[in-house]
Amino acid sequence: MIYLDSAATTFQKPPEVAQAVAEAMQTLSSPGRGGYPAAMRAAETAYTCRCELAELFHVAEPERVVFTMNATHALNMAIKSLVPPGGRAVISGYEHNAVTRPLAALGARVSVAAAPLFHPEQVSEAFAQLVVPGVDAVICNHVSNVFGFIQPVEAVAAICRNRGVPLIVDASQSAGVLPLDLEELGAAFIAMPGHKGLYGPQGTGVLLCGREVRTRSLLEGGTGSLSLQQEMPDFLPDRLEAGTHNMPGIAGLLAGVRFLKREGIADICRWERLLALQAAEGLKRMPGVRVFALPGLHAQTGVLSFTVAGQEPEMLAGTLAVQGIAVRAGFHCAPLAHKSAGTLETGTVRASFSRANKEEDVRRFLQVMTGCLG
Repeated sequence: MIYLDSAATTFQKPPEVAQAVAEAMQTLSSPGRGGYPAAMRAAETAYTCRCELAELFHVAEPERVVFTMNATHALNMAIKSLVPPGGRAVISGYEHNAVTRPLAALGARVSVAAAPLFHPEQVSEAFAQLVVPGVDAVICNHVSNVFGFIQPVEAVAAICRNRGVPLIVDASQSAGVLPLDLEELGAAFIAMPGHKGLYGPQGTGVLLCGREVRTRSLLEGGTGSLSLQQEMPDFLPDRLEAGTHNMPGIAGLLAGVRFLKREGIADICRWERLLALQAAEGLKRMPGVRVFALPGLHAQTGVLSFTVAGQEPEMLAGTLAVQGIAVRAGFHCAPLAHKSAGTLETGTVRASFSRANKEEDVRRFLQVMTGCLG
């Protein structure tokens, strides 16, 4: 199988990730639940992982790195900490359902900073018009999961800082692919999965908490600390980490982060863009194919969407799957992004690349696509 669906999850993990998970199953219990060796090793592993993530994303204190189940879990924590029922939020036109559904459940009044695809300056202008006093939170993804569009989070963050409105960044597609600095952005929260650009296992995620943020608990339960009181602890990370930790997942995430640091974020991004660019150029030469990409992919990561005239994306993806090519088709849990890009009626086929892919994968993908169109 040629796997081109890393925007969903990096299925092809570094070998050391699986090794760390297996070893954790044999050697780690739960952190904060005892002074015996297995518990102490678990506490050390969890703390080391927090420290590595804090260093990578410029978080002042490792305690402000909170482990979650996934980015959706992290985003729910962030949104429900800042937006009250019926509150006001401003979001970009490329948000995932992990943002729009929690806001809908809250009955929030949502304003969309709408802008055309691959026009970051218009995104900034739209936010500048909508971010006003009284807005409870601004939410913006760093990179669209459908189109790989890099949004101007630095400019949006500056607007939020100047106007005193907290910012939540969804870094689901950028963590491990683009530079990300919590302190420089001044964001209230940055949410990310562990299983995409960080090369960790599924079932892991991270919420980075800004220095001055007071958070509300999404879950209540045991933390191994302050067990006699019935309120959740008022300090991080305990306040947001009720229940037993996913120690095999955290151990695997630590191995993934260390792999990422060795490889280098810039080099990984450069490689993924190169492969996506080769795929885009090949697809553009095919009759009836519309590729959502700018020349040089300068406003994109290694995520590429396309459509084929007269073919339903799901049917085409199914045909590719029979030929051993794994892509994703449809609406990618992001109907707002498709509305913004004008693809809401059809959806798209998405090919997304990782460090594990090779140029031969692109050549084979283009060869199979040629056969599908012939």
